[in-house]
Amino acid sequence: MELTAEERAILAGARGEAARRALQYQVEVGEFWGARRLVPVTGVHMMGDIEVMGDGGLAFLREEAALGARCAVATTTNARCIDFAHRARLGQDASEAQKERELIGCLRAIGVATTDTCINYQTVYQPHFGERVAWGDTGTVIYANSVFGARSNFESGPAALAAALTGRTPEYGFHLDEHRRGTFAVELDAALEDLADWGAVGKLVGEAHQSYWAVPVFHGCRKTPTADELKHLGAALASYGSMAMFHFVGVTPEAPSLEAALGGSTPSERLAVTDRDLAKVYSSYRLGDGDARLVVFSGPQQSLFEMQRLAALFSGRRVAEGSSCFVTTNGAVLAQSRALGYAGALEQAGVTILEGVCFYILQNLSPMRVANRWTNMVSNSAKIVNIIGAHRFNPILRRTADCVEIACSGVLR
Repeated sequence: MELTAEERAILAGARGEAARRALQYQVEVGEFWGARRLVPVTGVHMMGDIEVMGDGGLAFLREEAALGARCAVATTTNARCIDFAHRARLGQDASEAQKERELIGCLRAIGVATTDTCINYQTVYQPHFGERVAWGDTGTVIYANSVFGARSNFESGPAALAAALTGRTPEYGFHLDEHRRGTFAVELDAALEDLADWGAVGKLVGEAHQSYWAVPVFHGCRKTPTADELKHLGAALASYGSMAMFHFVGVTPEAPSLEAALGGSTPSERLAVTDRDLAKVYSSYRLGDGDARLVVFSGPQQSLFEMQRLAALFSGRRVAEGSSCFVTTNGAVLAQSRALGYAGALEQAGVTILEGVCFYILQNLSPMRVANRWTNMVSNSAKIVNIIGAHRFNPILRRTADCVEIACSGVLR
């Protein structure tokens, strides 16, 4: 790789051992991907919880902090695995909670802003067109690349931390123009009236095109999608298809037209998504034993407007006796939701709001499922429906209002 004088100095130890090790790691990653050089980044978003990092990750962070590691650029964290206010009630391990607190302390010691959110692009920082970042959560990366026109790859935990310490990342993948062009076209011939519909589109397109390098170009939509709709679309594409970018004609910055989004090339495939296709998605989920006692709004965390809508849907209603309904969001959204009355309305209805976490990575989730005798999990998020099976749930995707009805009636439909 072609290194600058500053980068060679870092490798020689000019900025300390932690930065030296980080840059050495990045050089190895860059050489693996055939990167010609490193490029500066303005920000980093990384995983930072004990469930994902484990004891080995905590030990590594202790060592980094002891070496005097310091972030060179603004760095934020993804969702945690423990909301300390609800740890005991959820039956999470006290020893793991203590490790989580220590891990948070290590991150803060090296200059990480522990925002604990997977929707940083909605509530913390919105990179501008062409801005290079090193983000780790797949849902954040696809949103940055697609909606903002920023540039990032899926950065692993060590890669994101290395970028935080050096302020750089290898230039490969979606940092290069050649990988950002659309590869196939998707006509949206459906009403798309609910957030779950957008996730269902992501499932349909992602499952059929499982490739990091596949870049769908959506066109023909009858409406302008909202930020939350694009969030659910992107999160599902990344989850089902490992995709890091999409274009949306007339909406995303690199798609003023279908031709421009495709970079003048012929699409490898043209397909359409219809209302009938969406209906097939919803009907494809097995209802298992009919258990309707767990409804989850998470993965991604809820935005302020999602909290507002849920508060309206739950108004005057109660979660059915014996059922549980969880909503996850970050601290900033929760604070605003409390001030505006949304959080209070949800809690009055019997909804549990978890702050700064994702339901999927909750510490001890599998034993929690067994202890509560949960079998099915109902959600309006296609992403969490895709990944929650790792904890042996039977997942069911439903539209938002239907999820609320199931939570309050205790009847699965």
